[in-house]
Amino acid sequence: MKLTEEHIAYIIKDIQYRGVVTDGIQEELIDHICTATENEMLQGARFIDAYHYVLKSFGNTSGLRATQHQTLQSENKTAKIMLKNYLTIALRNLRKYKFYSFINILGLSVGVALCLIIALFVVNELRYDRHHEKADRIYRVKSEIIFGGNHFNMIFTPAPLAAALTEEIPEVEAAVHFRQRGSYLVKRETENIKESNVVWAGKDFFKIFTVPILEGNVDEILNEPNTMAISQRAAKKFFPDESALGQTLILDNTWNFKITGVYDDMPANSHFHFDFILAMEGLDEAKQSFWLSNNFQTYMLLHEGADANVVETKLIQLFARHAESDFAQIFGEDMTLEKFKETGNKVEYALQPLLDIHLKSDLYGEFEPGFSIAYVYMFVAIALFILVIACINFMNLSTARSANRAKEVGIRKVMGSYRSHLVRQFLSESVLLSFFSFMLAVGLAYMLLPLFNNLSGRSLFIPFNNLSFYAILFAGAVITGLLAGTYPSFFLSAFKPVNVLKGQVSLGMKSGFIRSSLVVFQFAISIVLIIGTIAVISQLNYIQNKKIGFNKDQVIMVEDTYALGDQRLAYKNEILSNSIIVNGTFSGYLPVSGTWRGDNPWWADGKDYRQQENLVSLQNWTVDHDYIKTLDMKIIEGRDFSHEFPSDSTAVILNETAVKNFNFEGDPIGKKIATFTDRDFSPDKLETLTVIGVVENFHFESLKENIGSVMLFLSHRPQGNLSIRFQSQDTKAVIDLLETKWKEMAPGQPFTYSFLDDRFGNMYAAETRLGKVFAIFAGFAIIIACLGLFALTAFTAEQRTKEIGIRKVLGASVGSIVVLLSKEFTKLVLISFVLAAPFAWWSVSKWLEDYQYKTELGWTVFLIAGGIAISIALLTMSFQSIKAAIENPVKSLRSE
Repeated sequence: MKLTEEHIAYIIKDIQYRGVVTDGIQEELIDHICTATENEMLQGARFIDAYHYVLKSFGNTSGLRATQHQTLQSENKTAKIMLKNYLTIALRNLRKYKFYSFINILGLSVGVALCLIIALFVVNELRYDRHHEKADRIYRVKSEIIFGGNHFNMIFTPAPLAAALTEEIPEVEAAVHFRQRGSYLVKRETENIKESNVVWAGKDFFKIFTVPILEGNVDEILNEPNTMAISQRAAKKFFPDESALGQTLILDNTWNFKITGVYDDMPANSHFHFDFILAMEGLDEAKQSFWLSNNFQTYMLLHEGADANVVETKLIQLFARHAESDFAQIFGEDMTLEKFKETGNKVEYALQPLLDIHLKSDLYGEFEPGFSIAYVYMFVAIALFILVIACINFMNLSTARSANRAKEVGIRKVMGSYRSHLVRQFLSESVLLSFFSFMLAVGLAYMLLPLFNNLSGRSLFIPFNNLSFYAILFAGAVITGLLAGTYPSFFLSAFKPVNVLKGQVSLGMKSGFIRSSLVVFQFAISIVLIIGTIAVISQLNYIQNKKIGFNKDQVIMVEDTYALGDQRLAYKNEILSNSIIVNGTFSGYLPVSGTWRGDNPWWADGKDYRQQENLVSLQNWTVDHDYIKTLDMKIIEGRDFSHEFPSDSTAVILNETAVKNFNFEGDPIGKKIATFTDRDFSPDKLETLTVIGVVENFHFESLKENIGSVMLFLSHRPQGNLSIRFQSQDTKAVIDLLETKWKEMAPGQPFTYSFLDDRFGNMYAAETRLGKVFAIFAGFAIIIACLGLFALTAFTAEQRTKEIGIRKVLGASVGSIVVLLSKEFTKLVLISFVLAAPFAWWSVSKWLEDYQYKTELGWTVFLIAGGIAISIALLTMSFQSIKAAIENPVKSLRSE
């Protein structure tokens, strides 16, 4: 008589009731009791008598517990033995299949190394400004202004805003405003040093931002006019052997500033880096009360629990109240902010979280160039794609080598091995290989990191002294090993012993749909990266070769010419007397970012300025008579400035956009434009200029922006940079000439210069870096994919050795055999291209939407990308295919 399901259920329930098994039922113990009970029943005993007899033989509950304990000990011992066996076999297989193990480890280690570098980069970007203790409560005020044909999204706000925030909005704990006015010449005694990281700031700066004070009292810093705080870096530069506190520095040979504080250097992942912070108390323009002029950057700290949305609403109301009188003064007493908006214009302020500035802000006037959160997502996707490509290599090679492991699986199953044991075996091999790859990846990342730092402009490092770093690596190795080994382990362990031992195992690409799909996915990712790289390079070439309205080549800019004092014109004339110099012009307003800008509302003389449609917001650029000639701009109507016309002191040259926005009736030449001469906006105090020429539109901001309205008018004195156009190919000779004359006329003053084309290129530094990074990652993705393809081709050739031998004996040529071995993989690469092209087109089109002027994404881009992918794939496959095709058929058939 045998046990029924009811009998077994009774035994399990009774043992549980007796409290023998508390953490689950041990199958071995239950099986043992059931077998013993069944034996007693076969002797004629009833079930219940047989069961209690068996319990008695175990000594009831204590005996069962002892048996269970022995079983658990046996299981633990067996588990240790099995684990050791798994590792031993895994190492043996790695040594046995050296070529495939090398391909797997190399591909996975390169993929992991790139992922590690990208992870370090992404973490660094996400940590920007998080060193500030109150970062989650700090906000910046941003502005959007539509007026006079221009649209500005910027960080500039009115001067009186900071003080009004703390006085009128209870949720605001503190507020600070900044004013940047370019670089300064700084000296202690006689020798000037040019410093760029200089800013004017309000006294609450150190209350809002976490910047550790090394010397001085935080409550006294920046409270008085003509005082400053400097960074530790600046203190060591100017006072290397003594304390900087209480010392004096001279700025621009004019202003004396007393140092009242020394602060720690600002960390690299901060959206601003100031070495000199000047007290705003000493800046006259900070005291103005006009609300329609935006020149200051304003930050605020909210009280804990304050709602930023509520504060933003109150900010809008605050501006409307204070600006009402200014609107009335300019546009008439009945003008309000709401009426101003109804005419299509806009002045609006909003709050921007501090932690969003670096990754989610690209506003005009940023302290430093930020990064894009979209690029962060892109980098994360690239890292994951590259890791997936490396994992696919492992899966493909593991499943492709199934024939070599098939008999091993069959014999193990015949000998009694469970499928779960086989799965563990193959997973242990995968995890072990993953560990080797991760160790090699750390070394590769360490070697590649300097190159990446150079490309990205960052200072990343591997945190070897951080224990959590090793924990993450360990977890990553295990997870990667499990992910890469899951499919192969279940695939291999599913073989039926009868079929395997008869040699009935499906091989080849035709039976490997999943493997083929993985190859397609690999190359699709690679092709997307290739297309992205080509698109970025194409846009950069478009930028460099586009007609931009001026000639940026062979123009050198001598900076800080105010250090020459009254010698400016003499210096220019001395330089122009040399035959290698073509022309030169004084102006701080140049068509590259980082130079001077200034705009005011103008209107056509005779029209009512109170009618907003008559107002044009113009960039007001002061220049000299040689500006247009030096920059090789084109006058399309009228004439250039000339010394022969003294009346040109009240003349103006407009660009095409400005002429269009003024909507002159008839010829613009001879027309007059007007504006207010002071902040009183009195109609009795107007400045009128006469249009004498129209200059062809030229780009003065990034090609992401439309060309705005610009006016050029003569300056009463030389100021700004001296831009020199030269014709010599010997650039060093030009620099030597400029520097020699500078030292003669401005001894003790630093000589600094830059090239106009370099400054133009700096406007697209982010795109240039992106193109290089894309190219590198695309290259690595292709390399990893080709490593897998190389190994798969080798394995396919190995499996078809006898078929190739027979074909050669029957007269097949080397070429036909190469085609035979390559055509299936080539089809997969073509399928990859078909799938990748639409996604790549969509992605690149979205990226190009940021540019007002952009390259056309023609079919040649996709053709080139597909050609590159297919060529590399064919080159990869051809080596193994040709090697197999030229093999002597006697060697492959001699065993038959």
